[in-house]
Amino acid sequence: MADVRAKPVPVPDGISRHYWEGANLGEFRYQRCGACGKAQFYARSACVHCHATQLQWQKAGGGGRIASFSVIHRAPLPAFAGDVPYVLALVDLDEGLRFMCNVLRCDPAQVRIGMPVRVCFESRPGSEQTIPQVEPA
Repeated sequence: MADVRAKPVPVPDGISRHYWEGANLGEFRYQRCGACGKAQFYARSACVHCHATQLQWQKAGGGGRIASFSVIHRAPLPAFAGDVPYVLALVDLDEGLRFMCNVLRCDPAQVRIGMPVRVCFESRPGSEQTIPQVEPA
């Protein structure tokens, strides 16, 4: 039986493995299409914009801005009960992609749309996998 006090940890697969390996190295990796040049996240086997399969992995610089957010007051799982209230945000990275993550090291009342942030990485006890999150820039 799974430990309900442990936060979930991703299980990399063939498509996402490169992303998660990068996270363990402190890198936020994403795909860019060699045909149309657009960035995409999360990893896929074809470009969501033009459907080409010439995708290259690139490393993001880590800077971005909050596009939208919600302050979570009720933990979705017992493992997150100690974190509430916390901020779940959509973040637009400078490279032209959006991802969802938590905002760490910031009072939830201080988070604003347009706020500059930078990618950071959160460790999960019992796992070697780190999770990309953001903190104020």
